[in-house]
Amino acid sequence: MAVSAMPLRSPINIAKAWARRPCYGSGRYNPGVSTSLNPERTIAELKELRALTGNADGAQRVAFTDTWATARKWLREKLASLPVEVHQDAGGNLWATLKGKSEKALLIGGHMDSVPDGGWLDGCLNVLAGVEVLRRIASEGTPPVTVRLVDWCDEEGARFGRSLFGSSAFSGSLVADEVRNLTDRAGTKLADAIKPHGIDLDRTLDARSEQKDAAAYLELHIEQGPVLESLRLPMGVVLGTFGVERHQITFTGQAAHSGSTPMAHRRDALGGVSKLHLAIRDIAVTNGGVCTVGKVTTEPGIVTAVVGKADMTLDQRHLDPAALAMMYRQAQEASHRIAGEEKIGVEWKKIWQIQPFPFHPELIEMADRAIQEVCGVSHRLPSGPLHDAAEVCRTGIPTVMLFVQSLYGISHNKIEDTTEEHLAMSVRALDRLASETMKWIASRA
Repeated sequence: MAVSAMPLRSPINIAKAWARRPCYGSGRYNPGVSTSLNPERTIAELKELRALTGNADGAQRVAFTDTWATARKWLREKLASLPVEVHQDAGGNLWATLKGKSEKALLIGGHMDSVPDGGWLDGCLNVLAGVEVLRRIASEGTPPVTVRLVDWCDEEGARFGRSLFGSSAFSGSLVADEVRNLTDRAGTKLADAIKPHGIDLDRTLDARSEQKDAAAYLELHIEQGPVLESLRLPMGVVLGTFGVERHQITFTGQAAHSGSTPMAHRRDALGGVSKLHLAIRDIAVTNGGVCTVGKVTTEPGIVTAVVGKADMTLDQRHLDPAALAMMYRQAQEASHRIAGEEKIGVEWKKIWQIQPFPFHPELIEMADRAIQEVCGVSHRLPSGPLHDAAEVCRTGIPTVMLFVQSLYGISHNKIEDTTEEHLAMSVRALDRLASETMKWIASRA
């Protein structure tokens, strides 16, 4: 029985399985995988990119900046030796297409942009591993299906706060008027910032044409969390991306003097935030999801006044839409109960919402096998962070992701890291999955 099909109850049992793995991480290739695949070249290119576009504080490839443009120029140079057609679509996404015997296409994607002071692997591992897979496939002649590598535009949303810009243009979910006037810290509007990079906001949805003939989408990514490291596993297959409920909650009480107002007479708005913050942690545990209060502001915000108004943000995530809806409902109920207890008012305002996107069951099985064949053991887990894969999945294109272990569970930070052994394994697993997916697409044509 495959390890990933068993209940993984104990890190000790998982570690034993990992210890029995075939040793594919030290330079030997899996039988059946083309020897033209060179994962060590991917690692070297990741280091080259880090030196080109990073500094002592980390990666600086923020979308729509000169450094990001430099990274994309460098990527085009890497693709120049391959028999691929390269173009940028209306949403700013960069495509490299290797024609196959069939127009049906396998898509492999990632993103070259980073957050400010980011890590050396987030996003770009996906792209550069995809370049290496393209090299291997191209070296063997015309593939059975077309293979397309995509560098999605502005996955992070670091400059303007709107994540998944390019992939949402591809899916058709981007609404130009909702992002047109977003500004960065310098006051530059998004619509103006993208123009020098060949993007017209009012034409971005033309990127939907790239969906034509797309038959499957694969994405490799660092986990960005602690699960695989805690289980002492190199890789896992992603079941889907969490749905998100994101709200601002405002408690309104009465500002009053901190010295002259007895405790029993206070209508302290911060009491509502404090109690709800504790309540949503229990709600998350009960429902098997995650809930986060990331920001709290108070008015009048001085040491000598009872808080008259308190705003908090609430971020709730779950892979099961029913459970996500339950967490939202329970948080609302708790807020109104607490408001009554504290004799204060409460109002909710939606910030953003996205549904869960479960990945394709057949691709999940194929990804699981690919990881087992390379690593000897696999694990299945959801993705809490959002990825471009969610927007691709939204279109109905069969989608799956692979995760590779993140050291310390840290990402979006200059200390972000993954061992080179595990990086090499991840390239091999993606390559094996690409081969199997091409066969799967051809069989369905």
